[in-house]
Amino acid sequence: MELTRAHIELNEKYGAHNYLPLPVVLEKGEGVWVWDVEGKKYLDMLSSYSALNQGHRHPKILKALMEQTQRITLTSRAFHNDVLGRFLKKLHDVTGYDKALPMNTGVEAVETALKIARKWGYVKKGIPKYEGKVIVAEGNFHGRTITVISFSTEELYKEGFGPFTPGFEVVPYGDEKAIENAIDENTIAVLLEPIQGEGGVRIPPEGYLRKVREITRERNVLLILDEIQTGLGRTGKLFAFEWEDARPDILVLGKALGGGVYPVSAALANDDVMNVIGPNEHGSTFGGNPLAAAVGIASIDVIIEERLPERARELGEYFLNELKKIESPFIKEVRGKGLLIGVEVKEEYGTARPFCEKLATLGILAKETHEQVIRFAPPLVITKEEIDWALERIEKVLKEGV
Repeated sequence: MELTRAHIELNEKYGAHNYLPLPVVLEKGEGVWVWDVEGKKYLDMLSSYSALNQGHRHPKILKALMEQTQRITLTSRAFHNDVLGRFLKKLHDVTGYDKALPMNTGVEAVETALKIARKWGYVKKGIPKYEGKVIVAEGNFHGRTITVISFSTEELYKEGFGPFTPGFEVVPYGDEKAIENAIDENTIAVLLEPIQGEGGVRIPPEGYLRKVREITRERNVLLILDEIQTGLGRTGKLFAFEWEDARPDILVLGKALGGGVYPVSAALANDDVMNVIGPNEHGSTFGGNPLAAAVGIASIDVIIEERLPERARELGEYFLNELKKIESPFIKEVRGKGLLIGVEVKEEYGTARPFCEKLATLGILAKETHEQVIRFAPPLVITKEEIDWALERIEKVLKEGV
């Protein structure tokens, strides 16, 4: 363990202490498996928060990355490049939206969506300038920029970082009536996650998204869905909104769009919404760069060609049902959709962190979220045999405790 300690000490000495990782130092990954610097092998049950839906180092994605590095990697948007157009068309083909605005990280795409929505509210809806508001849900997680934490309900994300950006109203998650009541003449949009991943794998009541879609359409309010974590196959469909036919006006994608090798994100909308943004009103030096575009194309192709949404639906149902069979005094609830599953630990037994630490000793890497929830979200390329291998160890930990 000397090598592990040495790396951790180096990180802690020279890096900001803005994360509290499990005491594991990884050096290699392939498919659903990773290895630490001591040579120990682990099953990755986090997928880098769903950025690795296609698995670690997928050969097709790596091939696209390497081939593009031999040609050109960055042009900025001051010029066209010969890959971006094909990436944008690929996004159109799989989503049906007229236009995409490419960015890098997920939170950049969320900020982009908010800017597009606000401009639409003033230009198209006629809301008095700078009086518009966006409705968001309690328990949300859309990133950590100043504007996004401004409407977070997690005090840890906000403490010490004010003053905060105005223009947002928070309502309970899963309550469409609360949204309906909050809408007024200055409401621009409603921003939601189909499932709150960081919020503890919180799944809203059935029909919630469908009803919100109906309400927003009737009231001429945009619906923005953040599918950074739930999109691209994770929940058993290509996009989580498809479960309830709740197609948003603006769709936000990221994480798995970069195939686990490069940050790629995008905000997507039809022309009547997207065309409010003109030249120089928004942009990014790296957004839409040729390397990102090549990776994005390959990442989408792998998801479609390998039928990863279908795999997530089939294996997720199996995994969830097997977890629910485990008789454990420590577990309050098991819930999930596709291969996004949360096991909530009863508060009287402490937090989920010690359970994750014990799982790591048995070769399973999972991470607690929202204090009480163990999140299981493996790469979608996982097999039934690998899930069974994991279940044997998960059952041991959930029965014995920590």
